[in-house]
Amino acid sequence: MSNTAQEIYNQVIRDLPPNERLRLANLILNDLVQNNLAIIDESDTWTEQDQIDLTSFSLQYASTNFPESEEIA
Repeated sequence: MSNTAQEIYNQVIRDLPPNERLRLANLILNDLVQNNLAIIDESDTWTEQDQIDLTSFSLQYASTNFPESEEIA
C-alpha cells in the first residue's frame, strides 16, 4: 500500500477534529526532531536569497505601515 501524504490527508486526516489534527502534527514534528533527520537544515547561515527576501519583506511592511504622506516624528 503506497499512499502519498496527500492521499492519506484526504482519506484520514481531513475528517479528524482540529484538536486531533494538531495532536498528530505534534507527534510527527516531535518524531522528526528526535530522529534528527538530515532533511532539517540546522545551519545558522543566511543565504543571499534569504537576506534579499527579508529586506524585500521589511521594506514592503514599512511602506504599508508608514506611507509617505504621514510625518514620522
